[in-house]
Amino acid sequence: MTDQLPAKSNDDRNWEAMDSGVIRHAINPAQLGSAEISPSGNFEAGSYACFTLTYTAGTFGIDDSGSLRICFRFASDQGNPQFDHPEAANYCTVTASNGALLQLRWDPKGNVRPWDRTLWIKVVKGFLQEGDQIVIRFGVTDFGGPGMRLQTFCEDTFEFRVLADPVATFNFQPLPVQPTIAIVPGKPERFVAVLPTLCRPGEPFSLKIKGEDKWGNPSNQCDGTVTLERETDAQIKGLPETARFTKGDYALIIPQLSLSEAGHTSILVKDAEGTAIARTNPLIVEQRDLVHFWGDMHGQSEETIGTGSARDYFAFARDRAFVDTCGHQGNDFQISDGFWSELNRITAEFDAPGSFVALPGYEWSGNTSLGGDRNVYFPNENRTIRRSSHALIEDQTTADTDCTTAKDLFEAFADNQEFDVVCYAHCGGRYADIGYAHDGRFERSVEVHSSWGSFEWLLQDAFKLGYRVGVVTNSDGHKGRPGASYPGAGKFGAIGGLTCFITPELSREALLDCMRMRRHYGTTGGDSGRMIIDVTATFDAPGILYHDDPALFETKGVSTNSAMMGDIVHLPRGNINLAVSVAARSPITRIDIFNGLNLVESFRPYSEADLGTRLRLHWEGAEYRGRFREVIWDGTAKVAGNTIKSSQPVNFLNRDKILEQQGDTDLSWRALTTGNFGGVDIVMSDRDAGSLSIKTPLVEREIAIADIGYEDTIFDASGELPRFMKVYRLPDTNPHVSCSFDRTLALKSNGDNPFYIRVELEDGTRAWTSPIYVFR
Repeated sequence: MTDQLPAKSNDDRNWEAMDSGVIRHAINPAQLGSAEISPSGNFEAGSYACFTLTYTAGTFGIDDSGSLRICFRFASDQGNPQFDHPEAANYCTVTASNGALLQLRWDPKGNVRPWDRTLWIKVVKGFLQEGDQIVIRFGVTDFGGPGMRLQTFCEDTFEFRVLADPVATFNFQPLPVQPTIAIVPGKPERFVAVLPTLCRPGEPFSLKIKGEDKWGNPSNQCDGTVTLERETDAQIKGLPETARFTKGDYALIIPQLSLSEAGHTSILVKDAEGTAIARTNPLIVEQRDLVHFWGDMHGQSEETIGTGSARDYFAFARDRAFVDTCGHQGNDFQISDGFWSELNRITAEFDAPGSFVALPGYEWSGNTSLGGDRNVYFPNENRTIRRSSHALIEDQTTADTDCTTAKDLFEAFADNQEFDVVCYAHCGGRYADIGYAHDGRFERSVEVHSSWGSFEWLLQDAFKLGYRVGVVTNSDGHKGRPGASYPGAGKFGAIGGLTCFITPELSREALLDCMRMRRHYGTTGGDSGRMIIDVTATFDAPGILYHDDPALFETKGVSTNSAMMGDIVHLPRGNINLAVSVAARSPITRIDIFNGLNLVESFRPYSEADLGTRLRLHWEGAEYRGRFREVIWDGTAKVAGNTIKSSQPVNFLNRDKILEQQGDTDLSWRALTTGNFGGVDIVMSDRDAGSLSIKTPLVEREIAIADIGYEDTIFDASGELPRFMKVYRLPDTNPHVSCSFDRTLALKSNGDNPFYIRVELEDGTRAWTSPIYVFR
């Protein structure tokens, strides 16, 4: 069908050499040739299409053993070109107009980042002269295939980046004009409605509604009138009965709402037929010194390894994700001096105290052996960027400010008296090794969840080492959707997290003070991510409260009989009473109370007598700390002596991962975790009859259904990190979307008692609070 050799294997040494990362313009770009894409224009995210890319050789043609690379961004989750199955998706053919023999290879790491996803085309017999063409067909449909599956997120200029090595010197240069298409959102599949979670009486707030396509992209195809209903008696001043979406807009925003008196509420959104299409998060209105602001402080744009421009990044966070604050965290070794200046101009432009805070900063991206990733935040623009290296920056004039190790970074901050800097320990591709380096004067929190998965082990590392850190969650999104970062179809297995900052006002100064005092909690994001959590400790006898760690700072404490998340308290005697309150959009399944590494109690808002015929099969864990941490949970469940009435997936966040029910006794699924969890809810016809057989790559067990109860039955398959499956029983209907309780807790006789809670909701959302550190 094509004049080409079989694709090369990864073992072929002829393909192993890589670019240095420095683009050397040894040939005038105008002499490299040209490329065109057909068709061009707009294409729906995640759809299938067929494209023909035609490369026309330039002045030098392409010599025998010369090559082309067609490259795509690291972040793209499009289908990988394949050459062996014409009837399947993503089938690709490549031909030379003059009959030259070509050799093909698809390599996801075949070029310099961020353009590392590479189709490599090598001339192995013959050559091309000027005007000859190489024709690449992506997603060939001639043999019954559906086409090439496009990436699942939007991009105005999705590039088929063509690099040429016409003289066979292995010096690949980009063509001066690159073929592009636009990837746009589809029709809305669901709607999302957002309110603040905690504000004061009389303070104005907005109701924000958007439609999302099936991949989570805000859709501009919403059209029609919606009805807005209060779900409590609280009177919302300014709330209309109806509102209208205008086609072409990405969001419907109703501003200047308020509650004059303390109370709580949520809003139900209905379509023209009266069907509920969205429900907001709960809102509590109280007279408090500290209120809630939500942020995603960690992601990247196309100038480093993400998608879309840095300006688009902040605009999305503010206008389509509806967060209050955002930070851009590009990999330092890709941030040129020019982009650092531009990024500082953008954060200054977007920062608007009282409505939206854009925080300057970057990601210090040292190798794992040198400390691993750290997020760095500044209170103002134009600060010194202390890079881990200049790996992808040709200009070396500022290399003298590089800090090769995390230790060097913290020492540089201290030597230059930059104590206004705040850092987070981050786990992405590289993970932060806080045992190798940590300085609590700067590194105030650890990130326990992002699009990469969940990393509670990083908080546990801190406890083992005696550090006092807070908890944050972010997206580390690469898809241009900070604050609403969905996994799409790649190996990212989680929705990006959100952090709730508890602070008196929305400003850089207040936000950074909040970060230094660890007064925040993080969630796994999504529809139920904006839950309201309040954790307060009261004491039998007075203690001394510190906002800065007295082990690190010369700081004065104040006498106190209470503390909130993030506080550090010296309590010479007595116990503590921990008061917990949670309100959420989804029912609460459990609230775990921890004292550091020790689980004190798993609280459930329902009793054993409330349990019904619903079983939850739950899988969780990560393979190891580094990049390739995903655990495959593809499996089956079979019921004997009973039947399955219904089944429901939990945290099947990647739409390529599916649950299927075969008849009334068998289930099968494709699933993965990256430290987070997923599962299946199974409703049985008979409460106790029969048995359940489970088979996955890590766990293969049979259990009597009657033995599945209130407590977890755990099948442990842990390796370097926890990996396990568990089964437990739930009520048939769980009405508990809010709950409050308190517990009297004893303290260890010496050292820290880091009390924090982990909340789990029925829909799979989790949250972690920053600990209250109480010490003798």
